[in-house]
Amino acid sequence: HYFVSVCLDLTGTAAVFMAPFALGAMGFGAGGVAAGSTAAGMMSSAAVANGGGVAAGSLVAALQSAGAAGLTSVATAVVGSVGAAAGGAVGWVSSKFRG
Repeated sequence: HYFVSVCLDLTGTAAVFMAPFALGAMGFGAGGVAAGSTAAGMMSSAAVANGGGVAAGSLVAALQSAGAAGLTSVATAVVGSVGAAAGGAVGWVSSKFRG
């Protein structure tokens, strides 16, 4: 099961390093939410759903915080764990096809 453990390691590490780039690409940045971005659409939907404001602690608020200040140690651990789990699942499934 060497292949599965390599997938776990690589995807967990890649997820941690790619998260800031993914947040920026979505429009969550240090200067706020970029106009016309995916983040702007998410923020608009959240504001409409909450009667005009984005709720503190909501997904949009957490993503904006991470985009502006970077991931906290807890968020880094979660992103790495989710990435590793995804990689492990892919490695496990592909090992079933490789024999």
